[in-house]
Amino acid sequence: MVAIIGRKHHGKTTLTVRLAAELHRRGYRVMTIKHGSHTFDIDPETTDTYRHYHEGHAEKVAMSAPDKFALVERWVDPLDPEEIARRYMADADIVLCEGFKQSALPKIEVFRAAAAHDERVPLYDPASPQASKYLAIVTDTPVAAQSVQQISLAMPDWLEAVADLIERRVMRRGSDAR
Repeated sequence: MVAIIGRKHHGKTTLTVRLAAELHRRGYRVMTIKHGSHTFDIDPETTDTYRHYHEGHAEKVAMSAPDKFALVERWVDPLDPEEIARRYMADADIVLCEGFKQSALPKIEVFRAAAAHDERVPLYDPASPQASKYLAIVTDTPVAAQSVQQISLAMPDWLEAVADLIERRVMRRGSDAR
């Protein structure tokens, strides 16, 4: 598991999607978890599953179709990404988690100066307890973070470099895996 983190509008979703596609291209079974700060509905009010959940107050509602499956489950205490993956994604080769910056997961931050408005520095803080969890910062500008690998978005093979890093450091594959 690895968390893709960063400030709002810096490219977390884009990086997660492109990285998932690249790892899938390499033959891995990729699964993702998206952290949300607010509630969501996966179907509109006019659907039967919406009615099952909202009018029927079902604890869990599953929708099964010929090509996909969805499960909506009520909870009081949110699960951490590790528990979500354990319960629902145990057969993944890699789980990419968008968000979850406070988790204990290894982290890759995306920081784009071009997208920075108020905060013109990455989330990465070398004095933070989270600093040791950082694998890299994917960025469009050099940042003052010498103790963490930086992958430049200007490199033509930046996506492959991020995927290689995950194979080596998270999945423990490749020539220098231990």
